[in-house]
Amino acid sequence: MDFHNFFPVWNKLNAIHQEKILSTLVTRTVKKGTVVHNGGNDCTGLLFVKSGQLRAYILSDEGREITIYRLFDRDICLFAASCMMRSIQFDIIIEAEKDTELWIIPVDVYQSIKEESAAVANFTSELMASRFSEVMWLIEQIMWKSLDKRVATFLLEESVIEGKDTLKITHETVANHLGSHREVITRMLKYFQNEGMVKLSRGTIELADKTKLKELSEI
Repeated sequence: MDFHNFFPVWNKLNAIHQEKILSTLVTRTVKKGTVVHNGGNDCTGLLFVKSGQLRAYILSDEGREITIYRLFDRDICLFAASCMMRSIQFDIIIEAEKDTELWIIPVDVYQSIKEESAAVANFTSELMASRFSEVMWLIEQIMWKSLDKRVATFLLEESVIEGKDTLKITHETVANHLGSHREVITRMLKYFQNEGMVKLSRGTIELADKTKLKELSEI
């Protein structure tokens, strides 16, 4: 599929801006585990996920990770161009969770077009507001929802993403997504297993009773 079908405001750009984007557009394929963007000192540009899956997360001072959002086919990541947003005071790391194809508009190109195009400026504001809404939702989950409910919610969401009930995922990966410790997640999953909600084996978590997990996540 051509890039112009991906960019929501493409038809609102003039011919000069369209040509500027197409002449500087970067196509990149990254393997699972590749860090695409590494914090505030790395100003990558506006990312468009052609196919694959990315994870955006932040690190605590102690080195603990927590996922703030994930990106799938046709998603757009603005925080990889955070250097043009001086109000951003935290470093976001973006990593490929699966082999991923990307289009990237260099940050200087996007910034110059945004300054000249009201449509792009409005789109940028809407995209930023959407991402911050996700961050605020995450903060609410951390503050008001107990860890067992968050783990249950995560497992159900992961099952939908992967399209199966047997997840090839480690306890450490779950911990990194939720900003917890591996040992805590292991104890929680063992509790889930004792309650018949999951079945654990090396490197996999099988959702044995999704009804119970859903009930727990909604309490």
